[in-house]
Amino acid sequence: MNRVKNKIALRGILSFIFIACLGLSSFAQKANWQNLDLKTDTVFGISTEKAYAELLKGKKSTPVLVGVLDGGVDVNHEDLKSVIWLNKKEKPGNGKDDDKNGYVDDIHGWNFLGSAKGSVNHEALELTRILRRDKDRFANVTAATVKPADSADYTQYLRAQADFDKQTAEAKNAVENIGGLKNVLDAMVKKMGKEKPELVDFQNYKTETDLEERLKKIMVSQLQHSTYENFYESQIVKGLDHYNDQLKYNLNLDFDPRPELVGDNYADDQQRDYGNNDVTGPDASHGTHVSGIIAADRTNNLGIKGVADNVMIMSVRSVPDGDERDKDVANAIRYAVANGAKVLNMSFGKAYSWDKKAVDEAVKYAMSKDVLLVQAAGNDNQNIDQSKNFPNRQYLDGGVASSYIVVGASGPTDDKTLKASFSNYGKTAVDVFAPGVQIYSTVPGSKYEAYDGTSMASPVVVGLAALIRSYYPKLTAVQVKEIILKSVVKVNHNVDVELDEEGTNSKSVPFADLCVTGGIVNAYNALKMAAEYK
Repeated sequence: MNRVKNKIALRGILSFIFIACLGLSSFAQKANWQNLDLKTDTVFGISTEKAYAELLKGKKSTPVLVGVLDGGVDVNHEDLKSVIWLNKKEKPGNGKDDDKNGYVDDIHGWNFLGSAKGSVNHEALELTRILRRDKDRFANVTAATVKPADSADYTQYLRAQADFDKQTAEAKNAVENIGGLKNVLDAMVKKMGKEKPELVDFQNYKTETDLEERLKKIMVSQLQHSTYENFYESQIVKGLDHYNDQLKYNLNLDFDPRPELVGDNYADDQQRDYGNNDVTGPDASHGTHVSGIIAADRTNNLGIKGVADNVMIMSVRSVPDGDERDKDVANAIRYAVANGAKVLNMSFGKAYSWDKKAVDEAVKYAMSKDVLLVQAAGNDNQNIDQSKNFPNRQYLDGGVASSYIVVGASGPTDDKTLKASFSNYGKTAVDVFAPGVQIYSTVPGSKYEAYDGTSMASPVVVGLAALIRSYYPKLTAVQVKEIILKSVVKVNHNVDVELDEEGTNSKSVPFADLCVTGGIVNAYNALKMAAEYK
């Protein structure tokens, strides 16, 4: 599904925001709420600050290297530059592979989405690539004529074609709807005679159509806690850009930036020697946000506080604006592990896999090196016990990755809304939930923004895992996973699960049915347990 960012807001636009908030949180957003405590702060954070105050004060820790497998990290951000990994074995800028690890000038990590010619930004979805690969192969094949050896691939091809057609139609419809909405709103603003209208201007506006009346109500609601400029840019402009980009890149059978910008032999999943050392890339907003949640400097009185206080962030660029490729994910895992990372954040996922075996082999390598992998569950509000989601911890040849955690997203309020409406779930496929609604963190240019997503929940758990490994370095990756799962705060009430994209229908289910543990991770409980764990 590619990098998870603000999907719910964009979905809100499609419903013409007639569900009042366009996916914005209904609570007064608190910076750092993910680190607060339910009892003392009334928001369902993970009690990180309580743990520092009561359990970690005066204790010694050892640095832990965390691999952020993402779209890139702004290594010069004011709140991150002190926690960015520096490869001391490499001499910057000399064009040599000083540490003999196969990667030239990899000072802060590596970029598997580029070459000397530049770096990939937009990419196709995996289903698009599968259709492009297999369209000639199955052009004249039917269920009756397909060869038994090709049956699985043919079934996947048909599923991909159906998904492609559905997503293409939805994207075209969204462009038309948001464009129409934009035209009406622009006309209303023109009638007001103000370039930057305020709340009072919409309150006093005399509507002429039903659509204008609905838009007026929405704008009056939105401008209670935002400006017109912010609303227009984040919802209208970005909404149009998102769906236009889907059609231009993600769902375009003719778009393939790989040969020109990477130039590897994509058919060779054993190839390692490609990429460049640009770990920021063309769009580092997602990876920078993730990194801040994990490890933003807790001592500099700037911006935010990360979960972990003695962590180095290694940026391994492997996730474009589109679906990540299995070869890059496998190589990113191998690179991070080989260069010392003990916890990996993987805030990405997709419904199709080109080469799962390559990823499985990399995951097995990570398991052999005592590394903990943490992955976002995804933002499609699906039960991933039943729907396909890649990567995953089940190996094709049997068995399961032992130190691998999958994370769903929770909100701040301990009521029926606790499950983030967008979050995937699964009684067996998802392990835990963690804060992932309106998480305020670092973005490029030493700025800060609030994002929604399981992409934000995963680094909360990564930060906790790194915190445990930092203060209790003798614990294995498997033990750290056990501690995180055993120490959750159990949720003993029902929550709403949406049944449609508009959020107008929902069912009430026990939170315990949404994940293995039935709870929200908790740093205080985990660190108390770690101190006595055997």
